[in-house]
Amino acid sequence: MSKTGYTSNEMMVITASRFLKNDAVVFIGIGLPSLAANLARKLHAPNISMIYESGTLDTKPDRPPLSIGDDELSRKALSIVSVPEMFRYWLQGGRIDIGFLGAAQIDRFANINTTVIGDYNYPKIRLPGAGGATEIAGFCTHTLVMLQQTSSNFVNTLDFISSVGFGKEGNSRPKLGFTGKGPQAVITDLGIMEQSPETKELIMTHLHPGVSVEQASESTGWPLKFAESIKTTTVPLEKELSLLRKLEKMMK
Repeated sequence: MSKTGYTSNEMMVITASRFLKNDAVVFIGIGLPSLAANLARKLHAPNISMIYESGTLDTKPDRPPLSIGDDELSRKALSIVSVPEMFRYWLQGGRIDIGFLGAAQIDRFANINTTVIGDYNYPKIRLPGAGGATEIAGFCTHTLVMLQQTSSNFVNTLDFISSVGFGKEGNSRPKLGFTGKGPQAVITDLGIMEQSPETKELIMTHLHPGVSVEQASESTGWPLKFAESIKTTTVPLEKELSLLRKLEKMMK
């Protein structure tokens, strides 16, 4: 716990939750994205329709699930469909507004690596892989990406592109046949990044309270650019912190 009264992870989750508007259809991953979505549903977006990769539609869990196979999801779902139907009909059919993604690495054009660190055949680290993230990144109307901002996570060149953000030059999505618009924002423990209309790369538009430009630059593996007018993220409200901590306790 920092002297601000909240942790950097709490700041990141609460910031991400604020992006979710009422009535949005949201494809959610386990972990921090799930916490953010469940926090939003219980606070300011009670009518969001939460979809998990296991095929649970419009689920309303009492607690955040421990995995996509948690029976809390199926028990509370409006309906359950097969995984192929989930991806073919719901996702690729353009019926999902927001996709939540995590990452091991991300580059300046918001492309994501969740496959390997190092050479593919002889990697330093073998990661879990993309799973459904490739399709989520391609076909949700927008995506939100969450990860801690360090120079080893935010890299100039990815060892492997598991999921496309904006492509190698920042404008590859139409060529690849993706119907989604790509990342709406990359939310980190230091602030928020969004795509620059001019350069097509990620720029820092918000810094969390107490975070400096120098700190954000040093935590990024490329020469990070900043918006002309940097905004400060709103500090977590007491009701947001209280509910988030309650949800986290339910997962233990």
